[in-house]
Formats: sequence, structure tokens, C-alpha cells
Amino acid sequence: MKDSDFSIPKGLLLSLLIVFFAQVLPIHIPLVEAQNIDELQSKISAKNKEIADLEREIAEYQGQLTSVGKQATTLQGALKALELTRKKLTADITLTQKKIDSVTLTIESLKGQIKDKEGQIGDLSGALEKSIREVRNADETSLLEAVLIYDTLGEFWGNQVVREELHGAFKDKVAELQKLKTNLNNSKTETEKKRQELQSLKIQLSDQRKIVEANKVETNKLLAQTKNVESNYKKLLADRKAKREAFQLELSNYESQLKLIVDPGSFPHPGSGVLAWPVDNPLVTQLFGDTDFSRTHPQAYNGSGHNGIDLRASPGTPIKAALTGVVWGTGDTDTVCPGASYGKWVLIKHANGLSTLYAHLSLIKVGEGQNVGTGEFIGYSGTTGYATGPHLHFTVYATDGVQIISRKSRICSGTYTLPVADLKAYLNPMLYL
Repeated sequence: MKDSDFSIPKGLLLSLLIVFFAQVLPIHIPLVEAQNIDELQSKISAKNKEIADLEREIAEYQGQLTSVGKQATTLQGALKALELTRKKLTADITLTQKKIDSVTLTIESLKGQIKDKEGQIGDLSGALEKSIREVRNADETSLLEAVLIYDTLGEFWGNQVVREELHGAFKDKVAELQKLKTNLNNSKTETEKKRQELQSLKIQLSDQRKIVEANKVETNKLLAQTKNVESNYKKLLADRKAKREAFQLELSNYESQLKLIVDPGSFPHPGSGVLAWPVDNPLVTQLFGDTDFSRTHPQAYNGSGHNGIDLRASPGTPIKAALTGVVWGTGDTDTVCPGASYGKWVLIKHANGLSTLYAHLSLIKVGEGQNVGTGEFIGYSGTTGYATGPHLHFTVYATDGVQIISRKSRICSGTYTLPVADLKAYLNPMLYL
């Protein structure tokens, strides 16, 4: 038998390949849709550049606020700080709006990609269904029938080769279809994430506008109280300081009488690193109180000095839960004793025997009994309560030794609500972060 007897008949091979590949060739993105996607990507890139420029501008305002904060002892320094805060918050609003625009464009781009992939899957699925019938018809021919159909052994073996090639090409197209479906699911997942991000940004935008309004109210209130006179501002600061010291003394005397049982084994050991920082890019501006007791018992605080740490946080900075837990309570001491204590605060109880306090907030975004996860957004930083400048006050307690009380104040007219603790329940936050 000659070698030519084993060659594949050109007509048969050509017809089979044309039928198959005409049906299952990949579907290309229509030119118009591709241009639309490219245009969207170009717009997204432009928005991202604007976002980067705004972030640099906000960082500059942050630096100026840090510098001006040292001048808050003068009326002009305080007014300048409020003006810089307003500019920074306005830039925050613009930044959030740009992020909303960018996410919206991204969602549109993803929707276009989803539509294209669904079209490709539909076309490829239809082609594969037809090809399955072609392959099935070929496979139903028995070996004896195949031998009898062809005039020469060469034609028979040639058909077998074509059939194997057909199977191989079919497998490739099935793999292509599976890849398209995977990409489609990924695009749908990404779209849902972007929609959730968009919703969060819209809420943030609304919150930021509220904080800007509060800044305006604070500025107008300061001008009304001082009549833009430096001596009046000095008197205002002195009165606020005196009230704060009297309130703190009243509170300290009450806490020193608490006799709550605090088992040292009921909470993590110092240095365990169980807590996450409640702000991004943390910078500690004041440490935990330094006393004889705190030096000999570094995990505890005996009532002298600072009962937590302060973290730099310009007004409107997102504050996050340091660990998964349940919101034990929230409150605002300014409603009874303005400028004397924590201002707006949140207390979270954790399952490991620790509780964490977040104070001087401008806006609270959680409620009592709410479950929160580590890093979950709980509010925005501010200057409520006794705060000479914007920051976050962060306290860590042994849960057994802390309570939330409502108590009538001799210093302020009314009943305040806030966390109080047995003095030995105060823990050094730096030993748990």
C-alpha cells in the first residue's frame, strides 16, 4: 500500500473543519462596545488622577492643622484652625464625590463587560450544542461500518484522524466556555462589591456634609461667645478648663470608691497585640498616664495621669472598631456638661475580657447592641467634649471593672451618662495594640 493511501481526503477534512470552526470561533467584542469600554477606562483614569491630587491637598491641610493646633490658645489661632478644618472637610466632600464618580464609571464598564461575556457565552454555547450533534453522529458509526464506508484503508484512517482533531478542538472550546463563565462570575462579583462601595460612599458624603455644617455652627458659636475679642476667648478657655478639672475630680472621686472585682486572668496578657489601631496611619500624640503604679503594673492605671492614649485625627477621620464586639453604649456628655469630658463617645465590649472606648467623636454611626467587626466603621473623629484640638481619645478597660452609669453632676446641671471604671480596670492601650 502506498503512503498516499493513508492521506486524509482533502474534501472531507476541509468540510469538517469549516463546519466546526465556523460554528465555534470565539465571538469578538463589537468595535462600538470596545470603543465605549476604552472611553470609560479613560474617564476612570482621569477621575483617579483627580482623586490623587485631592488626597495630596487634604494631606497639606492636615499638616497645617497640626501646626495651627499649637496656636489654639489664641482666638485667631482657634478661628484659623476652624477655617482650615472647613477647607479640609470641603476637600473631603469633593474627594468623596470624585470617588463616587469613579466607582459609577467602573460599574458601567463592568456592566459592558458582563453584557459582552454573556453574548459570547450564548453564541459559543449554541455553536457547541450543534457541534455535539456533529461529533455524536460521527461517533455512532461503528468500526465495521467505517471500514465498509471507505474505498481504501487510507480514507478510513484519515477519517479517524479528523475525528480525533474534532474531539480535541471541541475540548478546547469547552475550556474556553468555562473560562468565559468564570470571568463572567468574577465580573458580577466585582460589580456587586462596587455597588456596595458606592452605597457606602454616598452615606459618607451625607455624613461629611453634616460635619461641615457642625463646623459652621461651632465657628459662629465661638464668634458669638467671644465677640471676636481675645480677652473674652482667654476667659472662655479658663472657664472651660476649670469646669473640666472640677468634673474630672468629681468623676475620679466616684471611681476611686468603686470596688469591682477585676480578675487579671479574665483578659489577655500585655503584649498580646489583640487590638487593631482604630485609625489609619496612627500617630500617638499623648501616651497612657505615667505613675508609680503604672510603672510597677504596666497593664493597669491607678487614676493619675491620662487614662488612655490620644491619636491624631482631623475632624471627619473615619474611626474603626479595634476588635470584633458588641456596642455596649454610646453617649454625648456635651448635652449636660459641654467641653468637660468625652463629648460623643462609643464603648464596645469584646469577647476576650476587654472593652474599648472611642471619645471626642463628631458623629456616631453605631447604636447600642449592634455587632461590629474588627476594622468596622463606627463614627468620625472630632473635637467634642474637652479637646484642645481634634483627636481620638482611646481607652482600654478590663471589662469586669467598667460600667456605664447615669449620674447627676454637682458641677453641671443635669445627669450625665458615660463609662466609669474601677481604677485598676484601666489598661495601657499600647500594650494591646
